[in-house]
Amino acid sequence: MKVLGNVPGTPAGGYHVVADISATNTVQAKPDDNAMDIAIAMVSDGSRGLPVVGEDYEFLGFISEGDVIRALEAGVDLNRAKARDIMNTAFVGVEENTPLASVSRLFEMGFQLLPVVQDGKVVRSITRHDVLRARLGLGPTIDEK
Repeated sequence: MKVLGNVPGTPAGGYHVVADISATNTVQAKPDDNAMDIAIAMVSDGSRGLPVVGEDYEFLGFISEGDVIRALEAGVDLNRAKARDIMNTAFVGVEENTPLASVSRLFEMGFQLLPVVQDGKVVRSITRHDVLRARLGLGPTIDEK
């Protein structure tokens, strides 16, 4: 096993707030995107969900794996449905200055992925994986030699 201590890109004082970490999930959807395409993209990328954003990248809602499953169980034809038809509009996001301790508590509550919102616009999303990587003091990539 290789343990990395001082990884390039790791802040000298460690990771403390959302702005300190790099996100691994960059997938977003628009309201009129096809629901089946979204579901396939989520499965292909291993993403547990993605934010739905407007034309100016404002946060409109979120689609999780659970939302897709609920739509299928309700008989929704994903080939005909749009993101707006299956998205959840009651979702939590975080800001760049949100402490990682607060983010960790949200993940403990069951959230899988959190949109990062800056000035009302989604700039990226973070996952539990991103926070774990940060808490271990690892940068966005790991050299696995």
